[in-house]
Amino acid sequence: MRLSTKLRTAVVAVLAMSGVAFSSAAFADSGSISFKIVKAGFIVGGSGGSGTLTFHGKRYPVSIGGISYGFTFGASETRFHGTVSNIHRASDVAGVYGQAGAGAAVGRAGAQAIVLTNQKGAVLTLTGNQRGLIVSADLSGLALTVK
Repeated sequence: MRLSTKLRTAVVAVLAMSGVAFSSAAFADSGSISFKIVKAGFIVGGSGGSGTLTFHGKRYPVSIGGISYGFTFGASETRFHGTVSNIHRASDVAGVYGQAGAGAAVGRAGAQAIVLTNQKGAVLTLTGNQRGLIVSADLSGLALTVK
């Protein structure tokens, strides 16, 4: 009889905890984001840029800095536009985003689509147009700051 009481208590506790997890995700919100990144490198690359987060009708300036390591040669500029989801406040967008990728751009021909997540659970879903002359196959990290 004690086992069934303990089992029932454990099941109720697990259900209560999952309800908390689902309710916090249910109240998460989304916004839009756009920014420009300039990337250059030879083996080790660096990138930086700025843009705007729009959340609940208010615009927040953002800055981006990053580093990459792998095969990188050249320079490019990419303008990203997209959404940020799973945030409760604008500051949830700030953090470090990592990715592994490969790409190339020559002149104005280059498109990118990426999905990135930071340590707070914010999800950036982005598309962008890249221009310049760059070839890369690297690991990179971006640090995004909300001003």
